[in-house]
Amino acid sequence: MAFPLTINGLQYVVDAEAETPLLWALRDTLDLTGTKYGCGIGQCGACTVHLNGQPVRSCSIPVEAAVGATITTIEGLSADGTHPVQLAWKELDVPQCGYCQSGMIMSAVALLQRTPAPTDDDIDSGVTNACRCGTYLRVRQAIHRAAALMSPQPAGSEGTETTPESPSDGLRAGTTLATPGAQSEEARIALRADLHLRTASGANPNPPGGRSHMAKKAKLEYIWLDGYRPTQSLRSKTKIVDDFDG
Repeated sequence: MAFPLTINGLQYVVDAEAETPLLWALRDTLDLTGTKYGCGIGQCGACTVHLNGQPVRSCSIPVEAAVGATITTIEGLSADGTHPVQLAWKELDVPQCGYCQSGMIMSAVALLQRTPAPTDDDIDSGVTNACRCGTYLRVRQAIHRAAALMSPQPAGSEGTETTPESPSDGLRAGTTLATPGAQSEEARIALRADLHLRTASGANPNPPGGRSHMAKKAKLEYIWLDGYRPTQSLRSKTKIVDDFDG
């Protein structure tokens, strides 16, 4: 059957079975491969696209259900990768392997559209995508950064932004960054020093009663940012993770 779809402002006709997941129509039929296959059961979020402005798992949406809707994929955010969320992602070096990041970005964009200045709790509850590399701390930091880039700036404040005063942004509260250039070396040093102090002092990244979706998985991010590398043996990395269980 032929299904007309509106994707990234363009009209397409997809010849597929009615129950074909939208994901496969995008990837296999239309060659919009920025949307990724992850789990196939609507849980990991790698296949996230926007349907009428709302983030959905395209692996769980039949193509017939998308007829008449406005669909936006990662390719439709900007022609040259200059959407504020994409800029923040690059500025803060969010991805590691990068496979899940298009879906993560789409969820972040949707969050910022409905909540322009999100708290950490807003991010934890609004961006539920899975990242096997454990980039959750940098994702949170980049969403705060994107929110700053997207917010109107008072007269006379052009050229600088101040990170939100949140204890888990990954940067010290009040750190000033150049806009829209790369993250300053001072900010990177502050991030590493902050993580080192918290881990060296035995502070538990997951305090009792605070084990949120991101916080539970953020332990690995503390390890990578504190200087450990994938060249270490699996046994040594497992020992390090155990040390953070508190």
